[in-house]
Amino acid sequence: MANMTNKLENAGGDLTARALREAFFAGLISLGLFFLFVGLKSDQNILNELILVQRWGLLAIFVIIAAVGRFAVVAYLQPWNASRKASKDAAAPVETREGFIKRNFTAIAGVLLVLYPILAVVLFGAQGSLKWVDNFGIQILIYVMLAWGLNIVVGLAGLLDLGYVAFYAVGAYSYALLSSYLGLSFWLLLPISGLLAACWGVVLGFPVLRLRGDYLAIVTLAFGEIIRLVLINWTEVTKGTFGVSGIAKASIFGILSFDVSAPNNFAKYFGLPMSSAYYKIFLFYLILALAALTAYVTIRLRRMPIGRAWEALREDEIACRSLGINTVTTKLTAFATGAMFGGFAGSFFAVRQGFVSPESFVFLESAVILAIVVLGGMGSLTGIAIAAVVMIGGTEILRELSFLKAIFGPDFTPELYRMLIFGLAMVVVMVWKPRGFVGSREPTAFLNERKSVSGSFTKEGHG
Repeated sequence: MANMTNKLENAGGDLTARALREAFFAGLISLGLFFLFVGLKSDQNILNELILVQRWGLLAIFVIIAAVGRFAVVAYLQPWNASRKASKDAAAPVETREGFIKRNFTAIAGVLLVLYPILAVVLFGAQGSLKWVDNFGIQILIYVMLAWGLNIVVGLAGLLDLGYVAFYAVGAYSYALLSSYLGLSFWLLLPISGLLAACWGVVLGFPVLRLRGDYLAIVTLAFGEIIRLVLINWTEVTKGTFGVSGIAKASIFGILSFDVSAPNNFAKYFGLPMSSAYYKIFLFYLILALAALTAYVTIRLRRMPIGRAWEALREDEIACRSLGINTVTTKLTAFATGAMFGGFAGSFFAVRQGFVSPESFVFLESAVILAIVVLGGMGSLTGIAIAAVVMIGGTEILRELSFLKAIFGPDFTPELYRMLIFGLAMVVVMVWKPRGFVGSREPTAFLNERKSVSGSFTKEGHG
């Protein structure tokens, strides 16, 4: 008993020493990384001369956070994960019934989403709910839909696409230009925008049929930049950097309009006070329906032969060809389907903003959408939705960190550190959950039970 106690004490002492050592190195590395970015700040004095302002207190906070965080990971989180894994391995398999929330997660999430605008109006009023419905509702759902569309290309088919924002731009400009020049309605231009984006997806798919990995990523990145440069330089049609403004609003199937001067205005028809909140709530339910359609089509396609072909292509393209699967049509359908949902989201973006310009479709948008797919777990719709809520909602929350000025002084600007905090959070998540929030690579088709194979079948010439 005494020997066991001594061993445990020695193990605990070694773990504490290792945690302190790694915390020291983490603090030292963070000191070197943040010394120039955080510890020093360029400013101008009264004589308009450039000076350096020293912010050692803020630098010390970053260093302490890095050191304490590393100590907690090594001393507590890693041993806890190891002990939990050991207990799972040692425990006998027991049939357990899933909890109520886990069994009905989709239904509960759907009900909460449907009630979200109503709760926002009740809590904050019609005008006060605009920020919550628009920034924390509509914007998150747009990125959920975009990420689910990219998930078809990256998560299911395994094709790394860094230019997905190009299809987003095609959908937005298709609606903006056709609506402005031809006067067509949103409900007619929505499928047209999706089809045009799908055609461009096929156009992108043909040149990259023989590419994979880094080369595929470079070509798709170039495609996204080509589309953006065309939007900037084709000024006769796209109006260049000035963008397209005055885009028509969506209506309720042409029956009720949200234009103030229209005789069939929504508020006038129901005798309600004039407010822009009605249009935002309508847009929320519209993007919610589009996102639900994206999820439904993805689930259905994944269970069909084309979905299984995508998964086979993702796992091993050579084996996929050896099974007789046409990889040409498989890749083209993946690009076209993902681009179609990007076009849908783009047309909705144009309706929501009422203005589109090339600055809205830069490479950073593609990077954010791809990060959502990777962090959520490639192939997992639930994980991607959670990642979109965390990333986009967290970004919006970081914009509101004005209370930090009371801690760090009036010169502190949270916007400058928003991307830094965001990047650190992504690194932490990828260290903690490298396969994403809900990482899963299980195929849709698999054997229901394991069967032992005789050794005679594994001889040369027999399989």
